[in-house]
Amino acid sequence: MRNTLFTIILLAVLLLINSCGNSGTDKSKKNGKTGDKITQQADGTISLDIEKASCYNDEVNPSWNTAEWIFIVSKPGRYNVWLLSATIDTIDLQYANSVKISLLDERLDVRPVGNRIVLDAKDVKYPYFRADSYMGSFYIQEPGEYSIQVISEKIVSRKNIASASSSSNHTKLMSVILTPMKR
Repeated sequence: MRNTLFTIILLAVLLLINSCGNSGTDKSKKNGKTGDKITQQADGTISLDIEKASCYNDEVNPSWNTAEWIFIVSKPGRYNVWLLSATIDTIDLQYANSVKISLLDERLDVRPVGNRIVLDAKDVKYPYFRADSYMGSFYIQEPGEYSIQVISEKIVSRKNIASASSSSNHTKLMSVILTPMKR
């Protein structure tokens, strides 16, 4: 009984320690973030940065690393889903498994490829380049608060980046972007 209780407490502590970038503090309304909820930008885009996610890193099976965000939609409709990665090799992003993205009752399950390569992106530094991967689309029927979950071995917390293997340093998941489809 004591060992079970100790294991549960240890797992809870590890979950808190391994959060991606969520310090638990209110960072006001900078960059479309209100407390822990991300708001939609004026152009309809929803930007979900890994540094603002609640994360879980599974050291035994990294393919179950998870990031979650809560965001507020003011303009319903169909949204294209893009996964932004920082990578050294734009030909092979080296995702060992497909990335799973869940919103409402829908799930995208896609192995990312570099559909768009941004060589001079301001959000990455040499030797990395930004690779944008089209993942599919979601339909959001009405305004409101939503939760989205991403599962991938490329979700690595800032604290774990230094100790990560060289293969996980090859490509890093940076963010998920939802862009409204033009009618």
